[in-house]
Amino acid sequence: MLQVQVLKDNKAEVIRKLAVKYFDAEEIIEKIIALDENRKSTQNLLDNQLAEANKLAKEIGMLFKSGKGAEANELKQKTAELKQSSKVKAEELENISKELNELLVELPNIPHDSVPAGKTEDDNETIYEEGEFPQLHDKAQSHWDLAKEKDIIDFDLGSKVTGAGFPFYKGKGARYQRALINFFLDEAQKAGYTEYQPPLFVNKDSAYGTGQLPDKDGQMYYINADDFYMIPTAEVPITNIYRNVILNESDFPIKNAAYSSCFRREAGSYGKDVRGLNRLHQFDKVEIVHIEHPEKSYETLETMKDYVADLLRKLELPFRVLRLCGGDLSFASALTFDFEVYSAAQKRWLEVSSVSNFENFQSNRMKLRFKDKDGKMQLAHTLNGSALALPRILAALLENHQTEEGIKIPKALQEYTGFELI
Repeated sequence: MLQVQVLKDNKAEVIRKLAVKYFDAEEIIEKIIALDENRKSTQNLLDNQLAEANKLAKEIGMLFKSGKGAEANELKQKTAELKQSSKVKAEELENISKELNELLVELPNIPHDSVPAGKTEDDNETIYEEGEFPQLHDKAQSHWDLAKEKDIIDFDLGSKVTGAGFPFYKGKGARYQRALINFFLDEAQKAGYTEYQPPLFVNKDSAYGTGQLPDKDGQMYYINADDFYMIPTAEVPITNIYRNVILNESDFPIKNAAYSSCFRREAGSYGKDVRGLNRLHQFDKVEIVHIEHPEKSYETLETMKDYVADLLRKLELPFRVLRLCGGDLSFASALTFDFEVYSAAQKRWLEVSSVSNFENFQSNRMKLRFKDKDGKMQLAHTLNGSALALPRILAALLENHQTEEGIKIPKALQEYTGFELI
């Protein structure tokens, strides 16, 4: 959530930058500024009324002690009127504050100056590519055909038991999946991350805290009976560990990693993008989350980017890194780098990770603050990244490493799978 003072001090600049995200902010920002002025004036009136009531209460006590009961009773009547007026003002202030907050949570985060112009994924900027495209044999198959032939993933059974987008992994497919999870977690531990296994459900406050609500309402699975949301990513519960927390400057950097299943309705997805493992409603992912000092967050973003790149090198996959354009940038992100691996059988790039800096957007929503060396309160910066999302990684591993003898396992994973070939 953007800070009201930032909107007031930099109104024209904020409007211009949010236009990079194709968000017309002028009208809503004008309303926010007007409401904030109204909030301040109402608060001042309420404070004055309460101060006057307290002053009269002291005078009433003194008058009664002095035997001036009639004068005291007159003041009591005036105090009663002030209390009633204060009650009305307090309700008015609550309504203004509620309306102000409802408008603030509709504003997306301000994009970083380096975010390129553009409306769709076609306008994203390629930073670099690495690795050679594999040359597959003549009978090479897509991962969904390989999965059926090798009997390692059953998409039909998933559709029978639940529905499309909920596959069964079995045999060596299940072991391969588990190997990837363990590999990613072990790599995170080596890099100094604290491992968490978070809840798979969060409450509404947590979903608001990281910006999923109200922006992604309808894309998350909702448990009506308990007012819970199934997590779309471990980012949500892990970042919300620090909701309403005051840190010390010495606590930075905070580095957490979490494995979880993730749940997304993916409403509106169709066509080639949903074949096989390309887009699922339930999938596994290891997430990395950083809580950082504002002066260090972009330096940290670069280290996160390097970390994800190194994982892909160890998996022996060709990949590229994209800087997302304004139109493809998420609601809460200030700057995002996407990682895509090349799928040789599908002859297309598959997104496998997003590494993002949210600056203080989430922190302002969550009231995540820290005391600097001078004792002043500041908002921390939050960052996260997929390290990595499994479905498309597994799809690329199956397709790119297929040979006429079978599917080869990358060397880095063989100690985890216990086999070298499927």
